[in-house]
Amino acid sequence: MSNLPAPLARAADFLGTEPVRVAAVLRLPLIVLIALLVYVEGVDHWLPAVYWTVLIVYTATAAVWLAVVLRSPLRWWFGWASTAIDVVAVLAMCVASGGATSWLLPIFFLIPITVSFLDRPEITALIGACTAIGYLAAWIFYSKRDDTMGLPDIVYVQVGCLAWLALATTALCLVLARRRARVRALLEVRRRLVSESMQADERNNRQLSEQLHDGPLQNLLAARLDLEDLREQPTATGFDRVDVALQDAITQLRSAVSTLHPQVLAQVGLGAALRELVGQYERRWDVNVDCAVAEVGKPASQALLYRAARELLANAHKHSRATRLRVELDHAPGVLVLRVIDNGLGFDPAILNRKVAEGHIGLSSLLVGVEAMGGSVQLVDTPGGGTTVVVTVPDSDVAAERD
Repeated sequence: MSNLPAPLARAADFLGTEPVRVAAVLRLPLIVLIALLVYVEGVDHWLPAVYWTVLIVYTATAAVWLAVVLRSPLRWWFGWASTAIDVVAVLAMCVASGGATSWLLPIFFLIPITVSFLDRPEITALIGACTAIGYLAAWIFYSKRDDTMGLPDIVYVQVGCLAWLALATTALCLVLARRRARVRALLEVRRRLVSESMQADERNNRQLSEQLHDGPLQNLLAARLDLEDLREQPTATGFDRVDVALQDAITQLRSAVSTLHPQVLAQVGLGAALRELVGQYERRWDVNVDCAVAEVGKPASQALLYRAARELLANAHKHSRATRLRVELDHAPGVLVLRVIDNGLGFDPAILNRKVAEGHIGLSSLLVGVEAMGGSVQLVDTPGGGTTVVVTVPDSDVAAERD
């Protein structure tokens, strides 16, 4: 589609997004072909005046319908109205044609194809089968009515063609419907990912604000009060108290600022940022978090690994009821490996899709990010109970040195 000229691409997008428009465009050429076929062969209809009247009205209706669907906003009932017009027109022309119905075979192709564009496989199958059966019934009726005509063997072949068409259009419709369902599911996951990301940013900002307010800001205010007292009565103890308050404020500010990891990681490196993150979670939850983090410098994947550690620690605390955790980071040949180990309830990877469907998509977004970088995420049972999550990403620095 991207290789088409701009006008053709716009036309394709305009038609392709609405099946009713495609069917309306296809209808007129088929009607013209039927009219030419009957005229060139000089087909003798049972009621020729009625036949040509129906064909002319059908052509005019198709032209008006094409203008309507191309220029007006589409309604939910347009597809059903379109199919109803086709069915009525076909039946009327068959009745007027009598024994010449065999020459109208091409028009029967229109109905199941039209319905298939409605993305309703069951309706497509039903109407396609009824079309083939109706064609056979019309021939049986006129063969009984006219003893000289009989029922040619070619009719059975034509009915077989119509039955195959019904099956083919049903299969096509089923494929299109399933693809549409998958696209909708992906769009829903994308919407949830965006929502989850926005909520996570909001939570982080709120936590950062609370951390700044309850920690360094309070310490700075206390130090200011102590300094005002020291102006009037300087004492060594007072200066020591101010010094302790300022040291605490500096430590808490460093901890708070480390949550803004994209900027901080560029300065302090991944190892230091992970150790600071572990310290934050220990203080916040009052749990033991062992930290075995190697110095890996400032790899290109540091922001992703930091987010992975934060997400996995949060999941372990919220969902696994872990009382002890361990964070490991080390080099392997050509890759960086992050492990988050807990002694909680464990996690069954088989239920990940169900968790995503229920809206728990934090881990799913992590999987997408890691896989997009060429890495992998593995969940394995921890000996003695719990879960070990292993995040592996390529070490771009090592790859660059090899190149």
